[in-house]
Amino acid sequence: MASLIKGIPVVLYERTQTDRDDLGDPVYGETPVTVENVLVCPAAADAIVSELQLNGHRLAYELCLPKGDAHTWEGCRVEFFGQQFRVYAPPTEYIEALTPLDWNRKVKVERYG
Repeated sequence: MASLIKGIPVVLYERTQTDRDDLGDPVYGETPVTVENVLVCPAAADAIVSELQLNGHRLAYELCLPKGDAHTWEGCRVEFFGQQFRVYAPPTEYIEALTPLDWNRKVKVERYG
């Protein structure tokens, strides 16, 4: 039986280290990858305030990632709704076998640019 809940495609700009600068710090390049079936959940007002006070980030959305997704999301830029966002926290992961729907991880994003 197909799920009645469906996500949207989100463009993830995966970061890969391409070089090192003169000070030895890594230099990264970005590769766009479209990830299908991502749920986009708007942030609640109290969550926005909490994140700003605790972490200094203005939470915009939480993205629920489909099971089996192996991309690295932390620190990456994402694009959906014609806007760009940045993932600022590591994914929260749930036990896949105990999660009834198609999503078992989520990340927090803030507006970018």
